[in-house]
Amino acid sequence: MALVLHTFLPNKNAYKALIAAEYSGVEVNVDKDFQMGVTNKSPEFLKMNPIGKVPVLETPEGPVFESNAIARYVTKLKADNPLFGSSLIEYAHIEQWIDFSSTEIDANIARWLYPRLGFSVHLPPVEEVTIAALKRSLEALSKHLASNTFLVGDSVTLADIVMTCNLIYGFQLIMTKSFTSEFPHVERYVWTMVNQPNFKKVLGDIKQTDSIPAVAKKPAQAQPAKPKAKEEPKKEAPKKVEAPAAEEEEAPKPKAKNPLDLLPPSKMVLDEWKRLYSNTKSNFREVAIKGFWDMYDPEGYSLWFCDYKYNDENTVSFVTMNKVSGFLQRMDLARKYAFGKMLLIGSEPPYKIKGLWLFRGPEIPQFVLDECYDMELYEWTKVDISDEAQKERVSQMIEDYEPFEGEALLDAKCFK
Repeated sequence: MALVLHTFLPNKNAYKALIAAEYSGVEVNVDKDFQMGVTNKSPEFLKMNPIGKVPVLETPEGPVFESNAIARYVTKLKADNPLFGSSLIEYAHIEQWIDFSSTEIDANIARWLYPRLGFSVHLPPVEEVTIAALKRSLEALSKHLASNTFLVGDSVTLADIVMTCNLIYGFQLIMTKSFTSEFPHVERYVWTMVNQPNFKKVLGDIKQTDSIPAVAKKPAQAQPAKPKAKEEPKKEAPKKVEAPAAEEEEAPKPKAKNPLDLLPPSKMVLDEWKRLYSNTKSNFREVAIKGFWDMYDPEGYSLWFCDYKYNDENTVSFVTMNKVSGFLQRMDLARKYAFGKMLLIGSEPPYKIKGLWLFRGPEIPQFVLDECYDMELYEWTKVDISDEAQKERVSQMIEDYEPFEGEALLDAKCFK
């Protein structure tokens, strides 16, 4: 009998097993007919888990419930699975971080989120204590990740799978950028992990929430019926102006315009340049590069070189690529106003990261500096297009010229 995971999707607790299965080469089928509130109340399901919670893994040897136990079972199906580390102490540390993730991260996210969604009573003093506990845990995690790409060892383990699934639940539902920016190494870790191929295959694209859920309103309670008073002759009451209903909500305020939308019109139309870049398949220098300089408007746009400050840390190629991928993902907020090229340079470590960015306006937009923490990881230099050497460097970066400044290109990524 094949392994069948009984659950609804999306479900971060189910994702733990599904990602572990991808790394382990184990086939796990999700019950496509599962209906939450129906299937999990059936006699057949209650035989597998008497309290009706999901996920439940159906195996030839019997059912397994509790998400961490399911993920461990799937991982154990592969002999000497590197997801459990390469030594006894690594295995102990993996179990340590799984427990930490469940009791310190997941539990506090739930205690903060569930009352706001109306699943339990919202008490501001309790919320304050919960947020403080979560921040303390994230601070400890961030400190560990300051010198570690993964939680244990030099590759993904089951601890990373469980931790990431718990963290993205918070990132997607309640932990805004302004909250997580206090923990930059946790942010870097999350975006690195969700861009690993086996994670991405299960999770798809992950987007961080931009707001904390408002506290759910309590449903109005029905008032007991008052006994009918003895009828008296009706008196005509003076007419009153009807007050608006108390429950009526204030009309939503119009969303503030981005300051870049208020700039004077530019002769350069960014979408036209992006189309030209994407559609040029040959004679790139003569078509796309020439077209760029014909379109470029130094009054409406600015060009910037960026150089990663910590290139000596770039000793693993795929980790270096993931840094850049995470940066580009977080730059999505500027897609309407920017175009970028990021080059990973070198045939052997340490690899260099260099970039070129075109921004609307004369400076790097303030909202980008405020919202994208990666910006502070780079040195930014404004391009002087009157300098022919700098102008040629811009052209080479746009066209992925190789060798670039005498070195091979490991990879080149475009933001458009």
